[in-house]
Amino acid sequence: MDRAARAGFVARGVIYLLIGAIAIRVAFHPSGGRQADRSGALAEIAEKPFGLFLLWAVGIATAGMALWRLSEAAFGASGSDGGKAGKRLMSAGRAVFYGFVSYSVLAFARGSGGGGSSDEKSKDVTAMALGRPGGRWLVAVAGAVVVGVGAGLVVRAVMRKFRKHLRTAGMGRRTERVVDVLGIAGNLSRGILFGTAGVFAVVAAVRFEPEKAKGMDDTLRSFTETPVGPWLLVVIAVGLLAFGAFSVASARYRET
Repeated sequence: MDRAARAGFVARGVIYLLIGAIAIRVAFHPSGGRQADRSGALAEIAEKPFGLFLLWAVGIATAGMALWRLSEAAFGASGSDGGKAGKRLMSAGRAVFYGFVSYSVLAFARGSGGGGSSDEKSKDVTAMALGRPGGRWLVAVAGAVVVGVGAGLVVRAVMRKFRKHLRTAGMGRRTERVVDVLGIAGNLSRGILFGTAGVFAVVAAVRFEPEKAKGMDDTLRSFTETPVGPWLLVVIAVGLLAFGAFSVASARYRET
């Protein structure tokens, strides 16, 4: 489980590093380039030498992350409060999420279309939900949950709660400072991104317009529509790069 988790952290880091790099390109060339989401990152990997091998490696490593989270749900996570019901439930949710990510990566590697645009998926799922009885409330609640997740990530960054899972005793002083900066910047950026996507989902529910829902790519592109132009997206993208680097660092220093 330890090795599965560490492989998963590296895979997650690679995906976020690529998404951050694509987002920077989008900031200055919004009409061209790849989708700034997981599908774009996978397409970027596929074009590299040994791309198919790398895709399978990322998919299998992400499955390792899902398996590790599942073991936490079953037996408890590391730390004094790792066996609490709330912690186990969160681990179970993360296991489901990373299982889905792994499936989509492996489907992309097999050429069966697992890397579809996050924007299209968000609109399709929202439209399907809104077409059902009580769907408006379901979408609104889901959006509010995503906003809550974003707020939690911001608090995690500001309070540096990620530190409690790191083996800081094994770091040098300079390494600890660098990992701190990466963790703060990365979690802040993800928190803003998740929170904004959640707001779009709530708006889609209130207005009963599924096209208002946005995936990661459209949410990132929306930052270019602010008064500061593309620079807010650049800041968010640099934060995603930081989170990618933080994930790779976690592969070495995370307590599992």
